[in-house]
This record gives sequence, structure tokens and C-alpha cells, in this order.
Amino acid sequence: MDRKRIFWLGLLLFAVFAFIRVSAFAPDDVEKCVSCQGDLASEACTVIMVGKNASVDGSVMTTHTCDCGVCDWTFRCVPAADWPAGSTRKIYHIDQFFAYAPDVGLKWERIKDNFSGLEIPQPAHTYGYIHGAFGYMNDNQVAIGESTIGAQKKMENNTPTAKFDVTMLTLLAMERATTAREAIKIMGELAEKHGYGFTDTGEMLAVADPNEAWIFEIMPAGPLWTPQSGKPGAVWCAQRVPDDHVSVCPNESRIGEVDLKNPDYFLFSPNVVSFAVEQKLYDPKSGQPFNWKRTYSPNDLSAASTNGSRVRLWRFFDLVAPAQKFSPETNNMDLPFSIKPEKKLSVHDVMMMTRDKCEGTQFYTARGLQGGPFENPNYLPRPFQLDGQTYNTSRVIGVNRAEYVTVTQSRGWLPHPIGGIVWLCFGAQDTSCFMPFYSGITRIPKSFEIGDHWVFNREAARWAFDYVDFHTQVMYSYAIQDVREAQLKWEKSAVDKTPNIDQWALDLHKKDPAQARQFLTDYCINNSTAVIDAWWKLGDDLLVKYNHLWIYDAKTRKQSIVKFPDWFLKLLIEYNKLTPQQPEKH
Repeated sequence: MDRKRIFWLGLLLFAVFAFIRVSAFAPDDVEKCVSCQGDLASEACTVIMVGKNASVDGSVMTTHTCDCGVCDWTFRCVPAADWPAGSTRKIYHIDQFFAYAPDVGLKWERIKDNFSGLEIPQPAHTYGYIHGAFGYMNDNQVAIGESTIGAQKKMENNTPTAKFDVTMLTLLAMERATTAREAIKIMGELAEKHGYGFTDTGEMLAVADPNEAWIFEIMPAGPLWTPQSGKPGAVWCAQRVPDDHVSVCPNESRIGEVDLKNPDYFLFSPNVVSFAVEQKLYDPKSGQPFNWKRTYSPNDLSAASTNGSRVRLWRFFDLVAPAQKFSPETNNMDLPFSIKPEKKLSVHDVMMMTRDKCEGTQFYTARGLQGGPFENPNYLPRPFQLDGQTYNTSRVIGVNRAEYVTVTQSRGWLPHPIGGIVWLCFGAQDTSCFMPFYSGITRIPKSFEIGDHWVFNREAARWAFDYVDFHTQVMYSYAIQDVREAQLKWEKSAVDKTPNIDQWALDLHKKDPAQARQFLTDYCINNSTAVIDAWWKLGDDLLVKYNHLWIYDAKTRKQSIVKFPDWFLKLLIEYNKLTPQQPEKH
């Protein structure tokens, strides 16, 4: 066959493959929204990081609000394993935004259909870990949170030559890393050698251990990259969060100027600058210092200029350092990488921060007409179009399309099985409940391993929280009070009893580590089972209490009228042109 025919056949095969890939991995409702600008992927997650000296108890913390809205929400607990010499690890393409229908199979079994063609040597021992859409914590308290940040368009590589996507990188980090630094190097080197991209573009990972928290950002090296080129198949950089600082990533690149001579605070790929020069993204003769985010993922936006669609970065600094009075007019790229909080943060403070909806600011999502008569902050959570014009609304930290939210604690003063905790809440965090899962557990509830957005299933844990969320939305300002009472009972009490659970587990661990792991497993499963049962009952109670937009008191068996706010009634009179009722003549 002549070269010309080979070329056109290859091009045809590539086009067919690309079509199959897009059809299989990128459903339209994830990639775009009829009433909003851009795609949902670029506004999908918020990550908060807390250094050990910035937390109340010395924990290093990360978060991940998995704000997809249509993704797979299931979790797994993968045990540690020993491998015979010569074993290999198959690498799969795992699209973070794709969810299989229940009748097709569970995602974490079906990914085996998406073998990348690459197998790498397996180490003698792999660590156990907890994962959802990404790896979240392993046996060494190495923890991860994820946020999509994008990259320059010409850097994207969605070809099959890129063997790694971000999900697969996090799983390998969980299996192999003993520290955050080691996790970063493992992911970076694998991406360099075998290529990064395929289903993903620029990504940020918060990578933490009991001592350090890092922001790790990775981007593809363009669609023409091949392993035979001898060049890295990715470009990446990581910056350490100072121990007494906190930081955040709200789908925006966060690393600025890179100190190439400070390995204690910066790690990077060998092409971190040369790739930018090669791609004409940076000119070293310009006299300007190399700035990672301005080179590879720039923006020119602020909270104010976007009417709140880019408010999360400003809002975080407003929450942790209010006395500094950061202006919402400040360009996001000019806000600091990290900051020392005005007060140290507890794990419960961080949980509440993931629920923030910009209360008390001009960006509050329930202000005025937007929240309706019952001050619902979940209406219009993304831009909308009307008469050919696009209008932004606030995209807050606590957006109502979360698959789940994680808050991780890595605590160096305790043995690894006890020191690490993944706090997990399913669904929208304002109506859900955080549940603790220690890194030493040996299994998770079966109800965490199943479920789907399009099929109601009482056996799936997530649906208990969606059930409550649905019944809260109708009369939010009333129903959210009932939800907060339940959160106080189940969530805050779990946080408060953590020191006792730690101590009991520690006493057992000194005698028999396996017994301590069993104790922690039993505690976490029993607690989560009780929470799930409580949320199913809460959903039932909300349905009864606020049925038909009345208030039904089950204790007194009396019905009362719901009070609508005066401002709403005035607008109703004006819009519907209502006239006052005339007094009856006697």
C-alpha cells in the first residue's frame, strides 16, 4: 500500500476513533448547557487546602466539591496488595464526567473496557485507598482533591497517544505514594513518559500528607506529541502551601511566578519553561519573570466583572481574611496564592465553608427576586440567556449540583490508619451530612458503590440525600432549618466525638492494629448507616410537614398557613395588577 493511501486510511481511522471517543465519553449535557456560556467541566469543582499550622488541631486538610451534576457518584475502598515479581498494572482511560447506566454495569468494573494499551511495572506492594471519581486518601494519609483549570487550546491532547488522564494518575498516586511530594513526582513522571490528556485538559490537584499541602497543576503537551519524540508528554508544576497558610482552587490556575531554585516550595517538569518558549507562550527576552498561570491558563476576570460567576476565589479570601478587605474588583490573577487565615480553621469550619453561598454580599444567590419567596439560594446556579443576551449569576462554593463533597484530614500525631479521615457527604452539601471514614477502614457500605442520576434507587445511599434535598427546595427558608437541626445532631456530633474515637482506636492499635482497623470500620459503617436512615426519615418528614405549601405539625396535628414575605406580595400585586378587596357592605 502506498504512503498516500496509508496516510488517508490513518486519518480516517483517527476520525472514527475520535467520534467514538466523544460519543462514549462526552455526553452533550456535560459538555455544554443550552442556557450558559462555556461548559460545565470548566466550572465543576472547588478545592480548599489548609496547612497544619493553619488548622485548629494540626490537621492538614483538603476538600473537593465534585460539582458535576451528571457524573458517577459511587465510591470504592481498595485494599492494599502484594504483587509477585514481573507483575504489571494496566492503565485505563477513565473519563471523570462519564457515568454508565445501571443496566450496563458499574463504572469501576466497566473501565476495564477502556484499556489504553499501556501496562507498567507493578511495585511489590500497593497501598490501600478510598476513591470516588478520584483517589482521595491512601494508607499513608496521602490525600487528594481535584479542580479542572483548563489550558491554552493548542496544548490539548485528546489523542490516544496520551495514555494518562487525571483520574488514572490519582489512582496510581494512591497505590504508590508515601508522601505528597512522592505522589506529585509519581504522577508527573508517568505523565511525562506516557503522555497526559485524552479525556482531560488542564487539571489541578491538591496533594497533601500529614506534613504538607501542595497545589499540583498539570497540562497536556499538545496533540502532536508522541513517545518517540523524546520530549515530555505533559507540562506540570507544583507549589507548596506554607504550613500556616490556606489556599483554594476554584477552577482557575493558581500558581504564579515559579522559583526554579527553591525545591522546598516548587516542583516541576523539566520542560516547565522550555515548552512555553517552544509554543511561543513566553519570551524569556521580554524581561518578565516566568509566570505559570499567566502563560498556560490565563484569564482577565474578577468577581465583580463577571457578576459573580468567578466569585469563589475572592469569596474564599473574604471568608478567611475579612480584615484585609479584598476587593471583588481585583483581578483573580492578582489575588494571592495563599494567605494566613485570621483564625485557625477546624474541620467543621471547612465543612461549613464548602456550603458557602456568599451570604451577606452582593453576590448572595438568594438575594431579592432570585431566591423567590422562600429565599432559595439554589435558583439559577449558572448563567442564562434571554432575548439573545447572556446574564451571569453567582457561581458560589456551595453550588447545588455536587455529586458529593470530601473533606480530608491528615494528622501526623496518630498512626496512619487512625490519623487519616475522609469526611464524605453525598449530593448538595447544604442539605447533606458529612460522615467520617478513617483511612484504616477495610470496607465501605455497599450502598456507596451503586446508584445513578436517572434511576431512583432506595438501596443507593446518595438517593437518601437527594430525597431530602428535593423536599427542601420547595420551601427552602423553612425546610433548611429542619435540615440544619439534623446536621447538628448527626454531623456536628460526629466531629465532636472524633477525639474519643481516635483514643479508643489508638488503645486497640497498641495491642492489635487489625483490631483497631475493625473497630474503625464498624464505627464508620454503623454511623453512615444511621445517618442514611435518618435522612430517609427526614425526607419523609419534610414531605409531610410542608405538603401542599402548608405547614402540618405532626405533634399537634394542626395545619398552619405559610407566611409569604411582604416584598414578594407587593411584586405580585404589581405584576398581576391585583386590586384590594373591598369591605363587605352590611
